[in-house]
Amino acid sequence: MTSVAEDSGLMNRVQQLPSTVDFPLLQNVDGNKSFHYLDNAATTQMPGDVIQAVTDCYRHYNAPIHRGLYPLAEQASQRYEAARSTVAQFINASSNEQIVFTHSATESINMVAQGWLRPRLKPGDQVWVTRMEHHANFLPWQRLCRESGASLRIIELSEQGELNWQTTEGLFDKSTALIALTQVSNVLGIENPTHKICQQAAANNIPVLVDAAQAVGHQAVDVTGMQCDFLVFSAHKMYGPAGIGILYGKTERLAEMEPLLLGGGMVDYVGKSESQWADIPARFEAGSPNLAGAIGLAAAINFLQQFGMDRVHQYVSELTQRAYKQLSDIGGVTLYPAANSRCSNILSFNLADIHPHDVAQITGEQGVALRAGHHCCQPLMQYLGVDSTLRVSFALYNHVGDIKALLDALDQAKSIFK
Repeated sequence: MTSVAEDSGLMNRVQQLPSTVDFPLLQNVDGNKSFHYLDNAATTQMPGDVIQAVTDCYRHYNAPIHRGLYPLAEQASQRYEAARSTVAQFINASSNEQIVFTHSATESINMVAQGWLRPRLKPGDQVWVTRMEHHANFLPWQRLCRESGASLRIIELSEQGELNWQTTEGLFDKSTALIALTQVSNVLGIENPTHKICQQAAANNIPVLVDAAQAVGHQAVDVTGMQCDFLVFSAHKMYGPAGIGILYGKTERLAEMEPLLLGGGMVDYVGKSESQWADIPARFEAGSPNLAGAIGLAAAINFLQQFGMDRVHQYVSELTQRAYKQLSDIGGVTLYPAANSRCSNILSFNLADIHPHDVAQITGEQGVALRAGHHCCQPLMQYLGVDSTLRVSFALYNHVGDIKALLDALDQAKSIFK
């Protein structure tokens, strides 16, 4: 059971944060039917401020970026670069030029894989990933290793779901070409010690890519303090629009990287037999930029920063811990990992003798939206010995009522499958 003091602290914090009324979609699902959205690790809902910012973009300054000399185009370009500056400040990058707009975190990872690592990888090299990686941070490295003759190595987990990085033999060897790891697991909710890993890697001249997709919307991210070489994330997991992502890279790493996409806007000169790329970051942003996406991302950052990322992290973590304790009290529930450590906003579990897909369908009929499946983490599922799990993931607009609705829906599933 949760103590009165814990209840009081959580309620005080929620009063200082946004509620469902700030998120239009949460007011309009199934009319007046109660709706509890717990699939935030996949996509968060957008607050009205972000929707309004995107709408204003299309209404008032939608024009080509860095292509027109007329006032409207110049305004669009200024807004686009202002959004880049907002992102740089948000993750504490040392310059705006270290921020590349992409379509997604997935594209950002592939840009590094093909444009930076591919020309350098050779037989005998090692690329390290963790057992908990999303397929987006596993498959690009797997393919490169297969094609180059390098070895893909895996940092395994402890029984508590934490990385065994300090006892992993060969992790910081000279043969390590790259370490790629998630900051927060999209299945276990484990917060990895990315600062410590990056700092030790930097001491051994080993580049590190950090997938911050599950972290950046719920906790402070500091690329300078972390000393990572690359960092990626997507707007749609942090209260922004879909179709816009970020690649951060140290200046020297981006200078070493070849563009993945070629086309308009990323060249200074094109001749019959040779061309000259534009300066960084323009050389990595071929084609017409996603102006509305960049504007929406900047608006999402401004929305988050008004509350403070430390407060955001504390609230969602406490809410998740509360859910963990209450799920632990339900008979037949298996939580992954069994002992919750450094939990962020994500919980995964299974209900005995009921397939996760059946549970998710029943809870959905009760107005509780959660995820069932392998969550694009099949290497982790193999380690856990299951094909799939249920996953709940919390956001700023969630509250204790969502947990109660979840528990009631799980009781309904259990009663149906008695």
